[in-house]
This record gives sequence, C-alpha cells and structure tokens, in this order.
Amino acid sequence: MKLNDEVRAFWEKEPCGTGEGIVGGITPGTLGWYEAVEEHRYRVEPFIHSIAQFTRYHGKMLLEVGVGAGTDHLQWARAGAICNGVDLTAAAIETTRRRFALYGLRTELKHIDAEKLPYPDATFDVVYSWGVIHHSEHPQAILAEIHRVLKPGGRLIGMMYGRHSVLTLKMWIRHALLKARPWRSFADVVWHHMESIGTKAYTQKELMRLLSVFRNVELIPLITPYDTSRLPGWFTQFFPAHWGWFIGFRSIK
Repeated sequence: MKLNDEVRAFWEKEPCGTGEGIVGGITPGTLGWYEAVEEHRYRVEPFIHSIAQFTRYHGKMLLEVGVGAGTDHLQWARAGAICNGVDLTAAAIETTRRRFALYGLRTELKHIDAEKLPYPDATFDVVYSWGVIHHSEHPQAILAEIHRVLKPGGRLIGMMYGRHSVLTLKMWIRHALLKARPWRSFADVVWHHMESIGTKAYTQKELMRLLSVFRNVELIPLITPYDTSRLPGWFTQFFPAHWGWFIGFRSIK
C-alpha cells in the first residue's frame, strides 16, 4: 500500500479535530457538533487567527489544502473569501460540505490528492494549509503545485510540525527511551507514532529549504498545549517559542 493510501485510510475514520473527547455525545453533523469542534479548535490553537489573518482576504480567491472538518475553511468564507478546498479523504469533504450547508455558505470542494492539483496556473490569491502537508508522502510535490496555482504575488499561509520541540522530546522518551530503544531518532518516532503513519516534522532550517521556491518566507514557531500538557505552568512559561511543536509560516510567490 502506498503511503498516501495509508494516510487516507487513517483520516477517513475521523476528520481531524472531531474526536469523542472533543464532541462528547453530541450527534455528529448537527449544528451543536460543529460548534463544539470550532470552540475546541480555537481554544487550543488561538494563534490560528493571527497567522491566517482571515479578514484580510475578502473577495480573494482562496484554496485550502486539507479542509479537515472545515473549521478554518468556514472562517475564510465568513471573511468573504471565494472558497475552494481539497482533501485526501471523502470524510473531510462531506463533513465540510454539510457544515457549509448548515451555515448557508458556499465553497467548491474536490476530493483529490494535493500532490496534483486540478487547477490552472495562477488561479489563487492565497493558499492555506494548516497541519496537513507534513502527512503527505511527497510534501515537496504539494508545495510545487501550490506555487504553480498561486498568482504572482499570491500568499501561502500554513503550519507544519517542528521536530526540535518539547512534544517530540516527550514522544521520544515514551516510545524510545522508556522502551530501551534510545537509538531511535526524533524523526523516526514522529513517523511511526504521530497520527497517520509517515508524519514528518522539520527543523526551521529544513522548513526554509522546503519553502525555498517561495520568497519572503516568515517562520512563526509556536509553543502549543501539546508541548506543555502535564507539565507545571511555572516551568513551561519559560519555554522559548522555538521549542514549539507548531511552526507557522507565511510566504509569497
């Protein structure tokens, strides 16, 4: 089985951010269910708004690569962007389609592998992808496609995982050190134990190289609750941002 097929099978079971611990016993697909998904997402990751800057793109052509449960996609629509979205899974496409129908908003969604995007060159003003590209078998292929479909001067906004992070260290202790396998690398632990198989995490230098086809690349490392969970607040308040599990980024074609 190809890696992307395994990734697809994993996320078909449950779009990101819709787990039982988030939605409890709320009936899936109802307004209350979607509201619970949204409340949790921005309570845990409030920095999404400051990085995406949704309201700056009113009337602009937007493509989201990896719509998931449609939570960020909804913010783009509310801000007045002309929304388009793709996802590797049918579950995410259907979840997002139902969400938009409930709110009376419009988007064009496609169930495809983003390693080959079905759009002409220079179509979009902004492409957004939060925590998605690092799951692909060939992240560089997705970034090349994003570059192709962006208009000159268009923006890529998103986030990928950071390998030199507190969360990665905690995962390494659990899956390598405590299992008497200290030779396992951080990259190997993330590949096998973070969400779908094949997940990647990058150093800032690696991410800059990956994004080198773009210009004016701005990296925004972020300490997350995933880094600080089960650690005392008096201790975690001193963690520098570059120890964070998320690396947000903004760049220009």
